Amino acid sequence: MLIRHIIKKQACAILFLSLSPPYLPPIPTMYLQRLHLTNFKNYDECELTFSPGINCFVGNNGVGKTNVLDAIHYLSLTKSFFNQNEGLSVQHEKDFFIINGIFSADSGEDSVVCSFVRQKQKTLKRNDKEYDKLSDHVGRYPAVMVSPADSSLITGGSEERRKFLNKIISQYSSEYLDCLLNYNRALQARNKLLKRYSSMAGYDEEMMASYDLQLERYSDIIHRERRLLVEKLIPVFQDYYDIISMKRERVELIYQSQLNGSSLGHLLSESRERDRYLQYTTVGIHRDDLIFRMGGHSVKQLGSQGQQKSYLLALKLAKFGYIANMTGLTPMLLLDDLFDKFDADRVEQLIRLVGNHRFGQIFITDTHQSRLQMILEGSTTDFKLFRIGQSGVEEIICNGSHEEK
Repeated sequence: MLIRHIIKKQACAILFLSLSPPYLPPIPTMYLQRLHLTNFKNYDECELTFSPGINCFVGNNGVGKTNVLDAIHYLSLTKSFFNQNEGLSVQHEKDFFIINGIFSADSGEDSVVCSFVRQKQKTLKRNDKEYDKLSDHVGRYPAVMVSPADSSLITGGSEERRKFLNKIISQYSSEYLDCLLNYNRALQARNKLLKRYSSMAGYDEEMMASYDLQLERYSDIIHRERRLLVEKLIPVFQDYYDIISMKRERVELIYQSQLNGSSLGHLLSESRERDRYLQYTTVGIHRDDLIFRMGGHSVKQLGSQGQQKSYLLALKLAKFGYIANMTGLTPMLLLDDLFDKFDADRVEQLIRLVGNHRFGQIFITDTHQSRLQMILEGSTTDFKLFRIGQSGVEEIICNGSHEEK
């Protein structure tokens, strides 16, 4: 048994030590130093000071561990990882929430405040200056979330996989994000016209043509960036999966788009009558998809639960490394329900890997304090461990020394 355990630990060490270069570049110092929550989900008031290394949150299910990670996701991507409805992030019977974060960087400290009031728009400020467009903030403090909810990438519809592409590219290309927002506005307007024309005798060809031109202009940029992303992501993703699975299966990642062999202008022209009949736009980059395959078969249909988890983990690690290379900044890595993705040995090796600071700042949630605490205390990495219960959040360990509060 002892020999088997040693062999297993050595295999895990090889696995995670292989996840460093060449995929991660040298890292400028940037990390979330402090976080203050007001009326955010289950928190009335909560203030936390973080380590630039590893920050762990332990406690029972339902006490708010994941909510802390979601607040950090807000500060990075201006939105929740889990909910599109902002009102769901406001504490019950309250009218607003405020998330205030202090980021430490080589150039100094930045204050980022995200706030939302019911029946009003969300606002975001950096160093007391409000953004004209929320999209101008995306990419300044990149983050990657790894969560059990990632399973929707496999089990959900194509919209989930388009969001995956959008979240990656938006963190290094403001032009892409602007084009995506403008494309969606033009698409909504065109669909509105199609519904209106279906009940009218007249048809404004000139108005429809103007929206077609907008869709074609924006879609060219969106399609190009998505295609390039997938082309560059594929070899990194495949390498990660080979390491995780010990090369048991060959995986594929395929970008499926109606624009792969045609221009949107041509497709819109051909589908004009069909669109009028159906009352919506049937062609365009809003129909794009990612096809997940393993051994030539659908991961959703034939992949085991373990294979699906490995596929998603490889995909997220590839996303992390790609954003780091494109931005020159190491994303914050948010690992929700860590042991859902890794066994104890792999968690230990991952934490050792983080000790070389190439993965930057990491936030971890778990339900078992003892197993995570044992791993952390056996490492040389700077860390903090917080326990969350009904009475709130308490910092119980800092950099290996107990600090009961």
